[in-house]
Amino acid sequence: MRMNKILCSIFQLSLAIFVSSFAQAQSGTSTTSETGPYHVSQNFHVGGEGAWDYLTVDPDHHLLFVPRSTHTMVLDGRTGKTVADIPGQKRNHGVAIVPSAGRGFITDGNDASVTVFDLKTYAVLGKVKTDQDSDGVIYDPASGKVLVVCGDPGLLIPISPDLNLATGSADAKVELGGKPEFLAADGKGKAYINLVDKDQVAVVDTKTMKVVDKWPTTPGGSPVGMSMDVAKRRLFIGCRKPQKLVVMDADNGKILADFPIGTGVDATKFAGDIFASCGDGTLTVVRETPPGKFDVVQTVQTPRGARTMGVDPTTHTLYLPTAEMLPPAEGQTRPRPKPDTFMIVVVSPSGK
Repeated sequence: MRMNKILCSIFQLSLAIFVSSFAQAQSGTSTTSETGPYHVSQNFHVGGEGAWDYLTVDPDHHLLFVPRSTHTMVLDGRTGKTVADIPGQKRNHGVAIVPSAGRGFITDGNDASVTVFDLKTYAVLGKVKTDQDSDGVIYDPASGKVLVVCGDPGLLIPISPDLNLATGSADAKVELGGKPEFLAADGKGKAYINLVDKDQVAVVDTKTMKVVDKWPTTPGGSPVGMSMDVAKRRLFIGCRKPQKLVVMDADNGKILADFPIGTGVDATKFAGDIFASCGDGTLTVVRETPPGKFDVVQTVQTPRGARTMGVDPTTHTLYLPTAEMLPPAEGQTRPRPKPDTFMIVVVSPSGK
């Protein structure tokens, strides 16, 4: 009987060791997020006051332009250190830089204007009147214009980058027939603009500044993020309702692929691979394998709130602004950023 008890104890101990080893092996099994082509390489703890929106990368000078509500920070993309801080905005959203003009342009939704600054000194040169809810902004080399979209009034407003700020004004406003969010340009005379309330992409001829087509984003809806592979003429559209990353042909609006993504997408980017950043703390990575075939290759876990991003196309490094989050305030649904915890999450190719 005693021998039986000893054998039983040995068996139970062996079983426990086996189960524990198996559990450890299972927990140590790498997920797509851990073993894929990208990883969170570092966090820049920036701090300071203000919310955030679209981040713009200057790859030539390794700089990050980061709107923070009432001011725009310029950070060193290698260290996260502050290079400059551009004041004087009420509620900023995005930055476009035009090196040939030596100027940068910051959209200010609450001021219905664009703040123009010097790219060398970061001094504010003046403002250009636009319209309410001035939001997304890019530079279009084909027309030689800075393109600003204004959400609530449903407008596209072109601005000459070398405009005389004392006497000049923006070009004529383009009625889009819907509420724009973000945009991309092909450099050949077309701009593509998400209409979030219409579930459409508006196509604008940037030489005539007229809407020439509108394409549905179905099976995605509420399109917000927009980027483009100019060489292969693909549009990458981040949609919220339903939550989809949509790949669209930029010549005819045909949907080439769609993928489920996380909640709260706000940006897509292209740099060899396709990226969709979501506020729930997921970064979906899609790759075109054989021509015309697309696959999700990774979902990178990021801190919550990292819903927008900028990309350095030369290094394929992504920069995602966010902060530590607190529970929503009473009567609110969105989490609140914890004061002085603003950070830039750096996602790099594996091995870097």
